[in-house]
Amino acid sequence: MPPPPGWGRRIFWFLFVLVIAALLAGAAAYYEYVVKPAFMAQFFKAPPPSPVETAIAATEDMPRAFETIGTMMAAHQVTVAPELEGRVEKINFESGQQVKAGDVLVQLDASTQRADLATYQAQARLASANLARTKDLAAKQYSTKQSVDQLQSELDQARAGIAKSQAIIDRMVVKAPFAGTLGIRQVNLGQYLSPGTMIVTLTDLETLFVDFTLPEQDRAQLSIDQPVEFRVDAFPDRVFQGEIAAIDPQVDPSMRAVKVRAALGNTDHKLQPGMYARIRVILPEQPNVVMIPEPAVDYTVYGESVYRLTLLPDKKDPDGKPVYKAEQTFVTVGARFDGKVAVLKGVNNGDIVVVGGQLKLHNGAEVILSEQKSLQNPVEVPKE
Repeated sequence: MPPPPGWGRRIFWFLFVLVIAALLAGAAAYYEYVVKPAFMAQFFKAPPPSPVETAIAATEDMPRAFETIGTMMAAHQVTVAPELEGRVEKINFESGQQVKAGDVLVQLDASTQRADLATYQAQARLASANLARTKDLAAKQYSTKQSVDQLQSELDQARAGIAKSQAIIDRMVVKAPFAGTLGIRQVNLGQYLSPGTMIVTLTDLETLFVDFTLPEQDRAQLSIDQPVEFRVDAFPDRVFQGEIAAIDPQVDPSMRAVKVRAALGNTDHKLQPGMYARIRVILPEQPNVVMIPEPAVDYTVYGESVYRLTLLPDKKDPDGKPVYKAEQTFVTVGARFDGKVAVLKGVNNGDIVVVGGQLKLHNGAEVILSEQKSLQNPVEVPKE
């Protein structure tokens, strides 16, 4: 059995363990009261103010309009077709040609009708001569009144035949009923046409109609000659001007909508019937409405909000710039136009709102005003 350790060795190990424990306790205390507070202070240190783009809410007269869609129609458009059957003898037009009212488009073969006309004209001349001689004889009592009446009837029949033949000949000539632009030709020389066969379409492009509907509750704000703006996909950079020409006196009971027709000039023939049109019926402006740029509004499932800025008078950033506090404010928005939105509630005239950099903000965040202006006013679309 080994002898028990001596007192000197026991004291050594006791002191060794005591020193180790003291060092560990000192290290723990240093971490707890020096390192950890410094780390936490660095971790929770407020970030420097973020630069944001801003705009000032301003009171303006807000344009108002009813927006809808519609289809363009020609004021005058017909399908040119013959009234009588016949063979095409002459074609006097080309596809897409401009014509005037009364221009001859197609001549059908009328040789048979001209022969009938010549026959009736000859009969009329003979009946007229016989009637003149019979009247002279009747005046001298050498002929009867019955003979005069008979010859008068023959003359009248011949003249009626002339009128009928001439009317048929005239109807064998297909003319333009009004001035306009012809479509694609549908017939060829020598083709036999039946009554109603389509020859070509004729469209007057000088004036177009646009038919559209609006809810019946908007009827009180509609009137004849009210201005209307149109946009079409074919010319996205142009705004066309027109005015209301007619309002249907009845409300469609199936849709509870009012049918409206607007008219617009089309002297350059850029617009065509059948085009899809986006329509704005112009209403009187609403005065004194607070307007802000549309990017300032944050749209979420909880509602629309903006960040308003409040100056912190006693605080500046390291560069000496004034510091603001961002406050998230829920707003009620109205109509939008030209890149702006009307704020009906939540923002006052003169308030500073954030229009760029909202994603890095939270309620109460400190910000500075950015000198960079990436937000630009929208380019105004020319009106015609």
